[in-house]
Amino acid sequence: MSKKVDHYGPQYSNFVTNLYKEIRQETYGSDIGQNGWITQEEQDLFIEWLSLDKEDVLLDVACGSGGPTLRLAERMGCFITGVDIHEDGIKAAKKQAKEKDLTSQSKFMVIDASGKLPFENASFDAVMCIDAINHLPNRLQVLNEWNRVLKSNGKLLFTDPITVTGSLSKEDIEIRSSIGYFLFVADGVDEKLLSESGFNIVHKVDRTENMAQMALKWRNARANKADLLIKAEGKEVFEGQQQFFEVCARLGAHKDLSRFAFYATKK
Repeated sequence: MSKKVDHYGPQYSNFVTNLYKEIRQETYGSDIGQNGWITQEEQDLFIEWLSLDKEDVLLDVACGSGGPTLRLAERMGCFITGVDIHEDGIKAAKKQAKEKDLTSQSKFMVIDASGKLPFENASFDAVMCIDAINHLPNRLQVLNEWNRVLKSNGKLLFTDPITVTGSLSKEDIEIRSSIGYFLFVADGVDEKLLSESGFNIVHKVDRTENMAQMALKWRNARANKADLLIKAEGKEVFEGQQQFFEVCARLGAHKDLSRFAFYATKK
């Protein structure tokens, strides 16, 4: 069985260091503070789909260190609330919000988004969750909760990066899920659950190639800084992460695990 790999701890605790900034810059070309598969170009597509303005309020579920969330606030002028289970991620998000003078336009909270959210019904104009719905158990319950906190005709945007579209070995699954809890679903399940939870799908777009490319670039950028990363993370964590990225890149390139972006509206 593959060992559990601490992926998020080192990322968030070292987020502001020059070492991790250089790795993000080499991986993505444009560092917007991301810690996943999203690029600036992809986020611009999502901004176009959401089409929010300064009167709107966005909930970003699993916002991580908050960089992409704050860029949304800057680009669209909307108010954002970011939630994440990782305290170091929220700490980094609050620090960035202060540095960017966006504290009046943003709020970040440590919340386990797998359960009932601490928000009133119809609190948000949009809900977003990038590459993290797979970390939340009971997907129908999660989608129902997102529907609850959305206003009438509210907007939902999420990416599911581990949709099963090919063949997977036991080892593939173990390594791909070595960094935490993962919920794998077959292609078509998200559409079914979205309908059951009260959403109309507007867009479903295959973004697998983006994931495969970013995983390989991330792995290579880290390999170029191997000595420094081993000092920061430890050899076991470094090697575990490198193996994780290699498998992500291979499964994505072969379309055995696919990444889909969904944009839906509340019925």
